[in-house]
Amino acid sequence: MPEVLKAPLTVEFPFTRSLSPVQSAFLTGLRERVVLGVRTTDGRTLVPPVEYDPVTAEEIRDLVEVAPTGTVTTWAWNHAPRRGQPLDTPFAWALVRLDGADTALLHALDAPGPDAVHTGMRVRVRWAEERTGTITDIACFEPYDGDPAEPAGHTGQFEDPVTGIVAPARLDYTYSPGRAQTAYINALAERRNVGERCPSCRKVYVPPRGACPTCGVATSEQVEVGPHGTVTTFCIVNIKAKNLDIDVPYVYAHIALDGADLALHGRIGGIPYDQVRMGLRVEPVWTEGARYPDHYRPTGEPDADYDTYRELL
Repeated sequence: MPEVLKAPLTVEFPFTRSLSPVQSAFLTGLRERVVLGVRTTDGRTLVPPVEYDPVTAEEIRDLVEVAPTGTVTTWAWNHAPRRGQPLDTPFAWALVRLDGADTALLHALDAPGPDAVHTGMRVRVRWAEERTGTITDIACFEPYDGDPAEPAGHTGQFEDPVTGIVAPARLDYTYSPGRAQTAYINALAERRNVGERCPSCRKVYVPPRGACPTCGVATSEQVEVGPHGTVTTFCIVNIKAKNLDIDVPYVYAHIALDGADLALHGRIGGIPYDQVRMGLRVEPVWTEGARYPDHYRPTGEPDADYDTYRELL
């Protein structure tokens, strides 16, 4: 059996969001080295603050300052920090109830080892040297054996409040396409399109999935399809993607390769975007050394009749 492919894969994007008045005050406070909570109607102080009471669902906006010192309520040791975590040396993830608060805040606790951490230990905020109005303005917590700090009674009013944040989202994982798609990818490197036929309904799936999605049975019979195909449907892309060197507008289409019973997707080139249409006959265009087609272009054949591809829409 051929070796199944695998490769590291990263999905990453910046998530931009606006802030409510309560969240804005909390993050602006961190920028100014002030920790704010919000007081509920029954007198509890929630840190980090929320806009609605989790018990009564009432809107709450009564901001109150709490101390930058507190007590560890529970913790877990992180022996191998990952990219983007608060510290690059082993540390504890800890829930810390700050003095004056009734709930705990999750953050990193810098300690020499797990034996130095325990529930009930006293800690304080270590502020980041450069602060911009994000949770990372708290660099971490650190052990503290002094008296509880006294908050100054800040009201949560700031001249230059933070109104929005950009939070980078990233997922790192190892992807394996499995037996069927490994064969498909290896065939693409040879400029061939290979699918698999269902032994029951006889449909040919490209890319193959290893099983028929209709009949639920395994597929193993390989079938070479294409290289020509038909545009079944398409969209016009008007927003340029980051790190993608393609001028907009351009067309992305579903393409039913000859002999296939499933349409794959690809970019359409070699024709003005406003001339792309359903039924357009296309062929792949390869670049030197590429493992997959760069785009598809018109073959010059007459358009396919709608009845020949309507089941693939």
